[in-house]
Amino acid sequence: MLNSALVLAAEGETHNPIIPDISELILGIVAFLILLFILKKYVVPRFEAAYEERAQKIEGGIEKAEKAQAEAEEALAKYKAQLQEARSEAAKIRDDARLEAEQIKAELRAEAEAESQRIVAQGQAQLQAQKAQIIAELRADMGRNAVELASRIVGESLEDEARRRGTVDRFLAELESAGASNGAGK
Repeated sequence: MLNSALVLAAEGETHNPIIPDISELILGIVAFLILLFILKKYVVPRFEAAYEERAQKIEGGIEKAEKAQAEAEEALAKYKAQLQEARSEAAKIRDDARLEAEQIKAELRAEAEAESQRIVAQGQAQLQAQKAQIIAELRADMGRNAVELASRIVGESLEDEARRRGTVDRFLAELESAGASNGAGK
């Protein structure tokens, strides 16, 4: 230990290890200023440019997103309007179809009734014609039977056509008047 104290004393001055040398201090300050100058001149502008670029990208992305959202909302509103219009049009078509179906049904019903009345009228006319034919046939048969019976009763031949017709017509007229008086008496 003594040796180290001697070495220190020999050097002359005592040096405090906490306080740096002035030359070192000046050299450190100059190096710091050069580093500060380089950072300010070259590095900081690049960081600021990168920061500005990133900020613009973010703002542009936000603007694009807002614009896209506005377009999407507008498209949604148009879609809803078209959907509502389509629904109202479908309802109108449905109502028109119902009205048309009712009209067709009414027309078909009217045509069916007219056809039914025509068929009934035709059937009644046919029945009337058949009735008249049957009556004519019955008159002819009754006339023949009456002439035959009359000729048996009277004992003379009623073969003469004119006589037979007159007799048959008279007989039928008497039958009709007798039937009418019996029907009126009831």
